[in-house]
Amino acid sequence: MDATNIQTEQAESTDIQQDVLTFLDAQTKRSWGPEADLFAAGGLSSLFAMQLVVFLEKTYGIAIRGKDLRLDNFRTVVNMVALVERLRGDR
Repeated sequence: MDATNIQTEQAESTDIQQDVLTFLDAQTKRSWGPEADLFAAGGLSSLFAMQLVVFLEKTYGIAIRGKDLRLDNFRTVVNMVALVERLRGDR
């Protein structure tokens, strides 16, 4: 993998991260950090996790099924970015 590909992947990860943070901010009316535990911080429920699933599926054209529906995949924005990239085959 060359430097251009690495830079492109990093830019795409940053874009996904920003998209998810924007969605979270709009839905929860508060700001989140990429590594904040969304569920331990309180206020977010398993129902909200399903909203995140729908958002990620529609936004990135992926299907989140079976073992990928674990709460840990949605606990932080960093985890969600990794999930999206894995399901898209980015990494």
